Amino acid sequence: MKSWTLIVLGALLVLIGGVWGLQGWGHLQGSPMTGVRLWGVLGPVVLLAGIGLLVWGIRGRRTR
Repeated sequence: MKSWTLIVLGALLVLIGGVWGLQGWGHLQGSPMTGVRLWGVLGPVVLLAGIGLLVWGIRGRRTR
């Protein structure tokens, strides 16, 4: 059960981080976050954390 939680949480963080990064870099318009450097930096950090959780969750499923 723990591995599914990590996989779902990781996937959500990848999605959120990708959107934040794209908004921060100005590629997604229509938000107060568009063009704000903070989101351009935080987005990839959150995206990488999500990838880490995905990998951790997938490896946990393989060892069982």
